[in-house]
Amino acid sequence: MDPRASNYLSYGVVDLMTWQGLGDVINAWRVKDLHLDPLAAAVGPDIVGLMKVPYTYCWSPALVPKPSDWGESIDICGFFMRDEPSFTPPQDLADFLARGPPPVYIGFGSIVIDDPTALTNIIKESCRAAGARVIISRGWSKLGGNDPSTDSVFYLGDCPHEWLFKRVAAVVHHGGAGTTACGLVNGRPTTIVPFFGDQPFWGSVVASNGAGPSPIAYKSISVDKLSSAIKFCLSPEAQAAANRIATQMRQESGVNTAVESFHRHLPWLYVARSKKGGKGHIRLSNAALKVLLEAKKVKLTDFEPLRPKEYLIENERWDPVTAGASSVLGTMTDFTSALGGAFIDPFKDVKRVRPDGTRRSAGTATAVASGKALQGMTTAVVKGSLVDVPLAFAEGFRNTPRLYGEKVQDYGPVTDWKSGSTVAAKNFGVGFYEGLTDIVTKPMKGAKEEGTLGFFKGVGKGSLNMVAKPGSAMFGLLAYPAQGVYKSVQSMKTNKARDAVAAGRVESLSEGDAGSSQQDACQVVRRFQEIIG
Repeated sequence: MDPRASNYLSYGVVDLMTWQGLGDVINAWRVKDLHLDPLAAAVGPDIVGLMKVPYTYCWSPALVPKPSDWGESIDICGFFMRDEPSFTPPQDLADFLARGPPPVYIGFGSIVIDDPTALTNIIKESCRAAGARVIISRGWSKLGGNDPSTDSVFYLGDCPHEWLFKRVAAVVHHGGAGTTACGLVNGRPTTIVPFFGDQPFWGSVVASNGAGPSPIAYKSISVDKLSSAIKFCLSPEAQAAANRIATQMRQESGVNTAVESFHRHLPWLYVARSKKGGKGHIRLSNAALKVLLEAKKVKLTDFEPLRPKEYLIENERWDPVTAGASSVLGTMTDFTSALGGAFIDPFKDVKRVRPDGTRRSAGTATAVASGKALQGMTTAVVKGSLVDVPLAFAEGFRNTPRLYGEKVQDYGPVTDWKSGSTVAAKNFGVGFYEGLTDIVTKPMKGAKEEGTLGFFKGVGKGSLNMVAKPGSAMFGLLAYPAQGVYKSVQSMKTNKARDAVAAGRVESLSEGDAGSSQQDACQVVRRFQEIIG
């Protein structure tokens, strides 16, 4: 396979594998804590890409530039580097550094190694072969055990990398992103001994930029490999490459760039309408609202948190057969899950200890579980028969023309009963009109474009559309209003997550600046009164 194709496909494979491991946890969190609908397996793995949710990679573009085929919703901002902390080295460390040329740092942080004694011996022999002094960070594996430091080997406890890496000649570590960044921003050639995760990636990145050798897998580490790597890091070529990267990284400001990225992707462009415009929606900042509340021009109950961007996630339907089957299966799964809760939940509830130290009785637990199970089964049947299944058929029929290359009209999202009725009306009218006329217009268009072959293609498309589009119209006449009613009811229900966000917004009014100046406050009040008329 072409390496470019396999690289492209690897993104989807990794997303799918991640979703297989975390999908049930994410959906449980969405349903129980956030009161959101679960994500279907068809959209869950690539939800960020499908929704074009902006996100930022916090690595240096000097190491991995943004690929040209990545979209505008993806940014690379640079590493988040902390300032060098105040640190006074112990006298023995200061003496070791002053006694000779800059040493090599070798440490593996929190990595727990099976045989630290063997690794310590490899490190010491490798440095002896390379003619380098070494600082060995004991880390969680206690490298060196109780061995004392010598003139050429120093065993290190805790020490800030920001301070230490300025005083060494090269670094050898496990390849964590933070340690890699700290070494390179200080211009230190780096050898990475990866263990798992993204560590091999950072080893390859360092090597491809010439600032270190190819990564050495921990299982294959040896005196020959490590000594050769150290010699490479001490070479003028590696030093020059590391200094070049450091010069570029020092010109970056990861935190500031990330903040700029965050603000750049905010949906600033929206239209504010006053009561004169008929909708009565006025957007206010926290500072402006605080001024108006203090001036007693408004009440807090007149406002609600602003939601300038909505991500509406709908299952993608391709045809009525698979759509209907998956919807029926989903309804059966919900019903079975609710039924199973009647038998499983009582045992969990009896074992659960309340905050006051008591436990619920078996009879009470059974009654509560039975009530929840009955409610869940009823909800599954009603929602499945009135919303999910009809909606699946409506969307499946509506999207059928996509299978043979036709563009399907988008009637907008369904967010409440009004929008549901609007979508149903549009889909009904257009569906029946095109379903009846396509049997004539499609063959004519096909004949004009491709002759006889195009005519017969048009007959096939028109015949299918005569079934698919009116089918979507009929199912949609029930499905879209029912979906809108369901969402309207859901929005009126108590939502702890939404209430917590609103409470946080209110609490933020009392935080921050002490208040606006008198002049600014007067301008805010005057402008507000002009808007509301």
